[in-house]
Amino acid sequence: MRAIETEEQVLESVKPFKLVKYLAISSLVVILACTIVLSGFISQKAKELLLEKSEQYALLVAENLNHQVFYLFTLPTLITEGAIRLSDPIQHDRLDMVVKNTIHGLSVKSVNIYDKNEILVYSTGKGKIGSKGHIGAPFQSALNEQPVSVLSPGGNSFFGFGLKGGKLMLVTYLPMWVERPLSWKKGRVLGVFEITQDITRDYKTIRRFQWIVALSFLLFVGILFSTILFIARRAERIITARNLEKHKLEEKLNQSERLASLGEMIAGVSHEIRNPLGIIRSTAELLDSRVEGDRLKRFSSIIVEESTRLNDILTEFLDFARPQTIRPVTCRIEDILDRNLFILEAECQRLRISVQKRYQTGDYCLEADQDMLYRAFVNIFANAIQAMPEGGELTVQTSIPNGRNGASLVEIRVQDTGCGIPKEALKKIFNPFFTTRENGTGLGLAIVRSIVDNHSGEIEVVSKEGEGAAIIIRLPLTQPEYELEREASQ
Repeated sequence: MRAIETEEQVLESVKPFKLVKYLAISSLVVILACTIVLSGFISQKAKELLLEKSEQYALLVAENLNHQVFYLFTLPTLITEGAIRLSDPIQHDRLDMVVKNTIHGLSVKSVNIYDKNEILVYSTGKGKIGSKGHIGAPFQSALNEQPVSVLSPGGNSFFGFGLKGGKLMLVTYLPMWVERPLSWKKGRVLGVFEITQDITRDYKTIRRFQWIVALSFLLFVGILFSTILFIARRAERIITARNLEKHKLEEKLNQSERLASLGEMIAGVSHEIRNPLGIIRSTAELLDSRVEGDRLKRFSSIIVEESTRLNDILTEFLDFARPQTIRPVTCRIEDILDRNLFILEAECQRLRISVQKRYQTGDYCLEADQDMLYRAFVNIFANAIQAMPEGGELTVQTSIPNGRNGASLVEIRVQDTGCGIPKEALKKIFNPFFTTRENGTGLGLAIVRSIVDNHSGEIEVVSKEGEGAAIIIRLPLTQPEYELEREASQ
């Protein structure tokens, strides 16, 4: 339950940062949308300028064309022939020559001329001469001397982005009027010019510019979004890791406070029990030396034996409750291990347990409290031996790997071939008073962990039920606190 609360607290602490991340992402989405709209607006304005320029160009063409047609065709034809009959091939060819010479070299695709009845009287294209047009409102506006331009075909767009390709024509309808010599005023309207310009190339240039702008903004926003997302995720991982570390430290502090209170209580109770227990044991030993008879001696020896066992338990309780202050000296971990194994040699032989030593540390110096490490490995080896009542193999291995932060460590691995530790018990084995044995106190590994922690080390248990267990201890070669003291003294 506590672990679940811790994870919830960590997630709760990261929520404000996630809110900032989502706000940043939302802002980028808004920027992207505004970029598309702005790009469409710019493109639309560019199209309007293109149409306006094309209309003005068509007006100039129409004025020049009207001037040329009137003076080079209409007026001479009326003077020489008295009437205009475009059905006459000679007149048609003469008008065609005038029109084509006038628009030669200009960006004009075709020119159509309609009379006031909307009858096509001339065409540079494939228009059928004499047919009636169906222009409608633009034609009437041109007759009223109001030029009108129509984009053909009418292109569909999304925020100014063209959705269709193909040719794009601008058709402009302008009045055809009678020229008045030596006057800027226009005469009466004779008909309508239909001037068609191919603006596909200009339009494609604008559309290309539009896509360049949009994609440039999109690329910029994408890079910005990726950068912010990368920073946000990295910051979130850092914050989460720090919060987890903070909760672990708080949990460790709370556990230390609980253990300290528990230790004070155990120390007081143990001292109160040890005094009368010592009297009981000494009295039983005195009684054992004075009584006669096997039956009485057996009873007195049982009292002595059980008193000794209770005294050992009290000693273990006091070891757990006593403040652990290390006094580091320069030593070798192999010497401490050999000292433990020498004491346990007879017990290992009795239980048919073979001991394999694999020392791989080479030449090094370790700063540690030898007596405390000796007591720690007494508990570790005792647990390993008790896990192999039918015999087995005990492997003791040492090595010097590199630490996580670059500091050198010594690693001790004690592995047995016993029954292993159940999966549900792995998380509890370092808890005080937790034991899987009927006669155990559950303080052995708790004391080991306390000693390792006081040496700024780490302890890890690897086990599979039925395949034995391995206890791995990593200790720094130098103690950080004493390293700082040496540097200060120098």
